[in-house]
Amino acid sequence: MQGLTMNEELANIYRQIILELGENPEREGLRDTPKRAAKAMQFLTRGYTQTLEELVNGAVFESDTDEMVLIKDIELYSMCEHHLLPFIGKCHIAYLPSGKVLGLSKFARIVDMYARRMQIQENLTRQVAEAVQQVTGARGVAVVIEARHLCMMMRGVEKQNSSMSSSVMLGAFRDNPTTRQEFLTLISGNRG
Repeated sequence: MQGLTMNEELANIYRQIILELGENPEREGLRDTPKRAAKAMQFLTRGYTQTLEELVNGAVFESDTDEMVLIKDIELYSMCEHHLLPFIGKCHIAYLPSGKVLGLSKFARIVDMYARRMQIQENLTRQVAEAVQQVTGARGVAVVIEARHLCMMMRGVEKQNSSMSSSVMLGAFRDNPTTRQEFLTLISGNRG
């Protein structure tokens, strides 16, 4: 495949998958599917081409705020590394600033960067928490992700109503039960 772009190489691989499944990649409905699938996979895994530094782009600001900052219900879409099927959910992030705050949109961008990689939810939760900690130098960071996994819903046990929650608590959220409980109460209350 020398001389082909990554998109062309991926398209050839998808064409081969279609053939192996017993389908005809030349029939009308599938003719452009390998190219579309390759483009979609590159989009769904674009987090590999991003870095935390580029993403944050200096959007860390001095602040006297030392109370909890909470961002709830950040939508996320990721790919299970075991079956290459999506998991879809939301992420809640809280941190206790220590002289610096992060621009609000950067939290969603951090979630997206790590979610747009093939992985498991538990690792995604830790990556988001550690990234927020690294960027802000916060006294504590808490992250909870709630997601539904198509690998469990569409195949295997086929449980349509199942969901998974994972959490990572760093600093004061790990060490102080009252702080942790305040966070958990805030993310569970007033759903709607």
